[in-house]
Amino acid sequence: MSTTMKFTEKLQEAWESQNSLLMIGLDPDQQRFPEDIAQDKNAIYEFCIGIVDATAEYACGFKPQIAYFASQGAETQLANICHYIQQKYPHLPIVLDSKRGDIGTTAEHYAHEAFSRYRADAVTVNPYMGFDSIEPYLAWENKGVIILCRTSNPGGSDLQFAQLDNGEPLYLHVARLVAEKWNRTGQCGLVVGATFPEEIAKVRAVVGADMPLLIPGIGAQGGDIDSTVSAGCNADGTGIMINSSRAILYASAGLDWREAAAETAKATRDAINLARKAVLP
Repeated sequence: MSTTMKFTEKLQEAWESQNSLLMIGLDPDQQRFPEDIAQDKNAIYEFCIGIVDATAEYACGFKPQIAYFASQGAETQLANICHYIQQKYPHLPIVLDSKRGDIGTTAEHYAHEAFSRYRADAVTVNPYMGFDSIEPYLAWENKGVIILCRTSNPGGSDLQFAQLDNGEPLYLHVARLVAEKWNRTGQCGLVVGATFPEEIAKVRAVVGADMPLLIPGIGAQGGDIDSTVSAGCNADGTGIMINSSRAILYASAGLDWREAAAETAKATRDAINLARKAVLP
């Protein structure tokens, strides 16, 4: 199963052509929608399309979080949003944030959901059940498989900081497994939260320069852009997708919500680029 362009190639081109490492999360919360679309029967679609059009020039891609759609029975709207991005902004990768983590035929169906139904370029997955929960996604050889490693939530430390017999924390063991054994297609990446910049640096040291890192946690979660860029960027000043969702999506609840989202996205992109200058040779 393949597509014409590998995820990592599409992502690299987006980093370069967009001059941006900013991934914009699509987490549509209808309770926070602006009044001018809140009552629309297709409000989720209209809101997300408005955000996409307002922010696309500042982004390296979009990351829809599937739970926000599924909880509202809006999977068809999600599929339509993905199709819209693919048609109007084909150069921008779509990362479906679903954090699936099952085995066998169930995982095969989750892969089909991500890559056939939504035609995403990459998907987030949970490695807790081991390699056979990851393997079905690798059958889609050009698609990205982004594996949870060191997440941005405080409770992530409950398991991810558990130490193995050799003293290595579990999250670094996951990073090593992905880099050395699981990355058979060369399209794997890792999720590492911006709230733990020291851990980002340790993961980068383990996996090398080429593996992309998806980094949530800036904006509403309080992660620091300078520390994140310094810890995660490779020598080319790329290698990371820094995700921001709520700070951009809900920059304004007024009639200017599209303009406010664009301004916040541009400011975030510019802050990231300023930090990149400090780490480039």
